[in-house]
Amino acid sequence: MQLRYNFRLYPTAGQRQALARAFGCARTVFNDGLRARQDAREQGLPYVSDAELSKRVITQAKQTSQRAWLGEASAVVLQQALADLNTAYRNFFASITGKRKGPKAAAPRFRSRKDRRQAIRFTKNSRFSVTAGGKLRLPKIGDVPVRWSRSLPSEPSSVTVVVDAAGRYFASFVVEVGDEQLPEATNEVGIDLGLTRFAVLSDGRKIDNPRFLRRAERRLRKAQQALSRKAKGSANRKKAVVRLARAHARVADARRDFAHKLSTRIIRENQAVMVEDLSVKGLARTKLAKSVHDAGWSAFVNMLAYKAARHGRILVKVDRWLPSSKLCSACGAVAESMPLDVRSWACPCGAAHDRDVNAALNILAAGRAERLNACGGQVRPPLTVAQAGEAGSLRGAA
Repeated sequence: MQLRYNFRLYPTAGQRQALARAFGCARTVFNDGLRARQDAREQGLPYVSDAELSKRVITQAKQTSQRAWLGEASAVVLQQALADLNTAYRNFFASITGKRKGPKAAAPRFRSRKDRRQAIRFTKNSRFSVTAGGKLRLPKIGDVPVRWSRSLPSEPSSVTVVVDAAGRYFASFVVEVGDEQLPEATNEVGIDLGLTRFAVLSDGRKIDNPRFLRRAERRLRKAQQALSRKAKGSANRKKAVVRLARAHARVADARRDFAHKLSTRIIRENQAVMVEDLSVKGLARTKLAKSVHDAGWSAFVNMLAYKAARHGRILVKVDRWLPSSKLCSACGAVAESMPLDVRSWACPCGAAHDRDVNAALNILAAGRAERLNACGGQVRPPLTVAQAGEAGSLRGAA
């Protein structure tokens, strides 16, 4: 399994300038390649191949006075920018022809110089390395200080240098990691994700929703108001943009940290985890859109998925159409209606339910059934031999 290990970089002023040049060169190569293919399409010419495009926008472009400065960046960085364009085109073509599963991929778009988030990628061919002193050595940039929070499990195959909207630099290493089997556990848990409570477990535990965005709304609003008062193009406006981006980055970092810690704890404690396959995109188009995005369900479930695969656990996604809240976990009866303001209800069979705990129990039961069927269990009772009086057609039947 391949994973990304991210670490904070602290480049010097000169290294930041070198990185800015590399970002600009990669962006220019990407845009030149995209423009060449768009011009060929408009003129009715054949599709420009990957090799021909590399020759035009990199090899030949460096020999011109307009693009001679492309030589200031590593050749691997330029080739990887073009590889990203080729991948984007392949995904687009596969999407419109129906060969690509999942959401539709749009056609590549030009990269903006005003986008504060920039990235470049170095592969093994570029001969990047980690020095004995713990610095990241990048070609034509130098030895960049790294804040190591943990050691790399294996030799990285590539590293992506990213600067985010808040002006922070990160190194993202792609490493090959082996499976780390955890001791087998006897517990199985169903998880009901929600907005009032972030998660309710089938064992009765309730995890509060941190609401990171809601808690930071006042600070974000003040930062946005301060930005709107600054004159466009001024130095103070640039500073205000960074302050607003840092405020948003703190929210995103806190949400990601919460999801990592909770998913790790659940995977360690349980052998099998059952979750509901929610349609987050559909819920994000409702009046609850801000709360849905603030919860970050998709990121949390994705973390559960890869951690379960790595540590030998089982993750089962239950059908989103399961009436988990209206279904009685004791007798299986389905209530006619269940408004959102009803948090507890009683079944005619005599069972009293907490709405969220009952939903988690139903998700656990449905996940166990799907897991049994996937492992070879019986989906339906076996066929029985018909009795003599039942076989064949009745005499005299038309």
